[in-house]
Amino acid sequence: MPARCAWVNEDPLYMDYHDREWGVPVHDDRELFEFLVLEGAQAGLSWYTVLRKREGYRRAFDGFDPRKVSEYDEAKVTELMEDASIIRNRLKIRSAIANARSFLKVVEEFGSFDAYIWRFVSGEPIRNRWRNRGEVPATTAQSDAMSKDLKKRGFKFVGSTICYAYMQACGLVNDHTMDCDHAANDGMGLPQA
Repeated sequence: MPARCAWVNEDPLYMDYHDREWGVPVHDDRELFEFLVLEGAQAGLSWYTVLRKREGYRRAFDGFDPRKVSEYDEAKVTELMEDASIIRNRLKIRSAIANARSFLKVVEEFGSFDAYIWRFVSGEPIRNRWRNRGEVPATTAQSDAMSKDLKKRGFKFVGSTICYAYMQACGLVNDHTMDCDHAANDGMGLPQA
């Protein structure tokens, strides 16, 4: 069994997420929007809780199509509040809708959300070499800058800690610790055998 980062539990869903997604660079706008919604939903909760509801979110939020989500109205918010397959928090649901609208404005300005968000790391993943989980920061200068700019553009649930978790999830940073077998893979998925 491969060695993994200390935050990973024994659930196959969690192990697969760690092994195949976490720290792997994401450049697809739909996926970038998905992680923006999911990281916002995580606020005050564990990532494991959100990950277990990910499929429910995909269904409830139209496959994370930002155009469709941007058109949700109060009737849709009420419908989502009754959906046990997602986190039923009115502020988080409304923030996903507001974020879809802001996301589309960013796409209009920059051509893609990918072009916008990767500017915060100069277009290249930051590869950290932390020895253990205790060294991994909750925020960085890059996540501070991202948070500030996203808030200025009308995004919600994008504090610096959420932005740093987003950076980790989308591979803008690779924070696999050195005791993890995935530390040597440069964030490109499964390590070579």
